[in-house]
Amino acid sequence: MDDQPAQPEVTAQPVQFAPLDSPAPAPRPDAATLDLLMDVQLRVSVELGRTRLPVKEVLALQQGSVVELDRLAGEPVDVLVNDRLIAHGEVVVIEDKFGIRITETISPSKRQILE
Repeated sequence: MDDQPAQPEVTAQPVQFAPLDSPAPAPRPDAATLDLLMDVQLRVSVELGRTRLPVKEVLALQQGSVVELDRLAGEPVDVLVNDRLIAHGEVVVIEDKFGIRITETISPSKRQILE
C-alpha cells in the first residue's frame, strides 16, 4: 500500500523562442531628455585603497589598530559614481574638510578594461 497522495500528471512542452536580432543602436539623448535627469542624485565615493584580511584579523581590530592598504602614500585615489570608477584624483584639504582634485577621467572604453 502507498501512503503518499497521488500526484497529478504534469505535461511539459519545450519552449520555442524567436531568434534575437541585433539591437539597433540607441539614439543619443537630446538636451531636453538630459534635462530631465540633471537633478537626480548620484552616490559619489572616493576609495583610498583596499586590502584583504582573514576573519581572525578583522575580529582583532580595535581602537588604535592600523590596517595597511594596497596604495602608496600620495598615489591617486579612485573616484566612483554609484560604485563605478569614473576618475582618479588627489586628496586635498578644503578648510577643515577633505576634498578630491580630479587628475584623470576614465573613458568608458578604459573603464571596461579596468573592470
